[in-house]
Amino acid sequence: MGHLSNDEFFTKLTELFDQRKGKDHGSIILVQKRRMSSSPCSYTLPPTSDAIFPDLHPPKPMPVVIKATNAKGKERRQDKVKLSTVVEPDSLAAFFEKYAEVCKSGMTTLKPRDRSKRKGKGKKKKGAAGGP
Repeated sequence: MGHLSNDEFFTKLTELFDQRKGKDHGSIILVQKRRMSSSPCSYTLPPTSDAIFPDLHPPKPMPVVIKATNAKGKERRQDKVKLSTVVEPDSLAAFFEKYAEVCKSGMTTLKPRDRSKRKGKGKKKKGAAGGP
């Protein structure tokens, strides 16, 4: 599946959050990373350079890939939804404004995880094993 346009991505991401509305469990995974081109870097640094990681300072800004999925496992792979879009450096600010808006509105409808069971098991009383 190819990358969606930014507007299509927001529409599908809203639908993905709406699918989780009212469900007892499930996850939505959001990932952001720099898009590396398939061709090797067109710039090289001399071998005597002090730069340890030359790819941390590219000569021009790079696009960002934003991905979202509903995290279905192998058993339910047919139900898995994968979304991705590429955001160009000049439109990052506008994209992230709308992205934050969509994520905030979608996350308010999600049910928070019940962590009370985990906390109860982790606490133990100190005075039971020791003596005076």
